Amino acid sequence: MGSAEEFVKVHYNLLMTLILALETSTPICSIALLSEQNGEISITSKKVEGVSGHAQSVLPLAHALLAEQGRSKKELSCVAFGNGPGAFTGIRVACGIAQGIGFALSVPLIPVTALQALAANASARWPGRLIITALDARMDEVYLAAFFSDRSTNLTLVQQPVLLTAADTPFFVLQRIQLWQRDLGPESSCSPAVPCLIGEGWRLPGAMAGLPVQWLKDDLTALPEAHWVAHLALSSWRKNQTVLPEQAAPLYLRDKVAFTTAERAHGQGGNPRAAPATNLAVLPMHLADLPEVLELERSVQSHPWTTKNFEDALAAGYEAWVLRDESGLAGFCLAMLAPDVIHILVIAVAPKRQREGLGKQLLAQVSETAKQQGQEGLLLEVRPSNAKALAFYQAQGFVQIGLRRDYYPAGRGAREDALVLKKTFELA
Repeated sequence: MGSAEEFVKVHYNLLMTLILALETSTPICSIALLSEQNGEISITSKKVEGVSGHAQSVLPLAHALLAEQGRSKKELSCVAFGNGPGAFTGIRVACGIAQGIGFALSVPLIPVTALQALAANASARWPGRLIITALDARMDEVYLAAFFSDRSTNLTLVQQPVLLTAADTPFFVLQRIQLWQRDLGPESSCSPAVPCLIGEGWRLPGAMAGLPVQWLKDDLTALPEAHWVAHLALSSWRKNQTVLPEQAAPLYLRDKVAFTTAERAHGQGGNPRAAPATNLAVLPMHLADLPEVLELERSVQSHPWTTKNFEDALAAGYEAWVLRDESGLAGFCLAMLAPDVIHILVIAVAPKRQREGLGKQLLAQVSETAKQQGQEGLLLEVRPSNAKALAFYQAQGFVQIGLRRDYYPAGRGAREDALVLKKTFELA
């Protein structure tokens, strides 16, 4: 098959854009059909509720919707699907059916998270707000993410989806709220202290305990639906942000859905629980972070990046994060999306914060981003002389795939080779 970009070029030239959207991550199974022609956009949808797994409902709903609109599946430009987080079986249903349609019709796919679909729902009513979404993850736990909706209702992710206990949720939010709001600036149409909450996860006991009463409560019964998946997919389609069918994958936040027999024999009853919330926050890197980032970079690198290096990388739209808590900057990472992998350009943890698992946390952030973008793995370079870093990456599953001669400056005009390491994700 060709690249996702080639798919888009072929189908984007059609006079009409037609997107089929699937959302099956919750008790609601919904299908939507979006058409755009001559600047006119219409979305129609169907849904059923309470059908376990939804496997029997998706295709009949899709066929009925296409027939009612007088459209053929061969006219589809792409297929969008809710990739989670949510019910284990449900998100696999949407992903698997989207892949099947994509392969059959040679069209690309667009994954959309359930929490982003919730945020799109709220942003239509509350543009210019910080929107915090929450879904019931069962076992008194929630899936949570935060987005900034500008005045045009475009969404910017400011908190990656996480799994929390309901009791930990207020602590997690209040520890991070000022950092999330830091860059609202002139786009915000309201006080930064008044975010908007949406999603049925907020109704769990304890989920809102201690949060300011003036915060906006939008729809606290809301679940993600295909209408909003289609709405978000159109924006991605216009930006050529698609993946090939074989690259599509569900978004799982719970590493395990059940203990093994051996684990239960050792007293681990019930199901695995969410880890306790910490006050460490992984956030998008901004220009305001650069003074601290540069100071940290200089403390750990013999040949550190310059201010211009970081400014150029942010201006180019590279993926970049900072790891913060109340004591300040604990680490950062910057990476570049490539056709098949995400290339980690620089990653660092403050000397006083090393051996706390922060490097693993930053790598987990990069990995999740890569998986959401359909990449097959991670790529990076490391100096052969940096035995500590080399051992760390090997322990995280990286293997050497190449060598770059004289890649690094080594002082006094000398150069040092770079080992090229790659970590390939296991297929779901």
